[in-house]
Amino acid sequence: MFRNLNSIIQILNIVIGFFFFLSLLYSGIISIFEKEKRAAAFLFISMIIVPLIYILSAIYSYPQESIISQILFFGTIGVMIILFTPTPVKREKTVSPLKQIDERDIIFSRTDLEKDSNRFKKYYQTHPEKKIYDEKFRQNPGLLSNKAKHFDPLQFYAADSSMSITAHLRTITDGELAKQQTKLPSKQIADFIRGWAKKLGAKEVGITKLKNYHFYSHGGRGEDYGKEIKSNHKYGIVFLVEMDKKMFESSPKGPVIMESTQKYFEVGSIGVQIAEFIRNLGYSARAHIDGKYQVVCPLVAKDAGLGEIGRMGLLMSSKYGPRVRISVVTTDLNLPADEPCVDNTIIDFCKMCKKCAVNCPSNAISHDEKQKIDGIERWQINSEACYNYWTLVGTDCGKCINVCPYSHPNNLLHNFIRFGIKNSFIFRRMALILDDVFYGKKPSEKAPPKWMKSDK
Repeated sequence: MFRNLNSIIQILNIVIGFFFFLSLLYSGIISIFEKEKRAAAFLFISMIIVPLIYILSAIYSYPQESIISQILFFGTIGVMIILFTPTPVKREKTVSPLKQIDERDIIFSRTDLEKDSNRFKKYYQTHPEKKIYDEKFRQNPGLLSNKAKHFDPLQFYAADSSMSITAHLRTITDGELAKQQTKLPSKQIADFIRGWAKKLGAKEVGITKLKNYHFYSHGGRGEDYGKEIKSNHKYGIVFLVEMDKKMFESSPKGPVIMESTQKYFEVGSIGVQIAEFIRNLGYSARAHIDGKYQVVCPLVAKDAGLGEIGRMGLLMSSKYGPRVRISVVTTDLNLPADEPCVDNTIIDFCKMCKKCAVNCPSNAISHDEKQKIDGIERWQINSEACYNYWTLVGTDCGKCINVCPYSHPNNLLHNFIRFGIKNSFIFRRMALILDDVFYGKKPSEKAPPKWMKSDK
């Protein structure tokens, strides 16, 4: 009986060995396509060593053969059970912001202030503490400047073109309503919007009831500067588009801002089309796109169930990590809202990971636990330090987005890891260790594709 049991276990060990061989071979091939040489090397070495342990233990005779075979088999099964058994995660208290943000205070509004203008003087008279930091970035070359560290005429001018086209979209974020309302079931309209938005390029769409804290208290740009933001819109429709991981692998160089600005345009285009569509139905709607916001997009997206706010201060999608750009359409059209879905596993992973903080070239991302800020516990990046670095290199950096373990491409390998991360406390810790082993605690910067580089 024991001999028969040992024979069965040896056969099963051979099966496990071949399973590991095929899994590691597939993972290694994926890493080659992703041009991750370090990961591919580790995986191909493991592809040889790990299966051999199982296969050789089954086909060779040696002292204590049956005991070792059983330890190998039952140990493997035990580890798999431990890694994939669902484990509870500490539930974070869902605390809404206690006050609105004034858009005039955000770094991008302050960069628009014309030096020595009345608006400039008035702002810094009431916020002298911010002027000390802002004078630093004003002495730097600037975003997309030809004097910036990573200036490349092809990459920078391409990014500037995308920004210029997005500026045109800002003129059509709002408009006239149709004189007659089209009466259709709200669910039918919502389903149509979701389907059409995805056809237009959105990866995810969410709908939420708007709260006071979703809106800025006052505008901070252009003709809206200083105006109190008032809206009768009750619902927010959120669109996410995915940014290409490969474009971030040479961060903080030009491909990052090329991708970032292109996706601002794409998601903005979706927003203005959906808003115009809703107005054609006879309902009020406004698109909120880059440079023309009245809402804090990540907060609206979070409450629409599309992700959590991570350590780096960006929306973290469970599928795409921080590799997303967001637009929002607000409307008075009644729509079925999505249930907020708090993903505590993302927050748990962010607490222990800190990879974005370790790799941040400006030390703008906190290594610490959440702090109580404005009455709620959250992470707060140093936006002045972050933007100051942008104005030195000429791009929007993107280093934190690139190194985030959630940012890996969507394929069978990485989606399997995401499943494990979402499922198990132990798997989350193992995934972080392996991410450092395969890709490095500080992943190396890759060269941009040849077609992107100029001979300057």
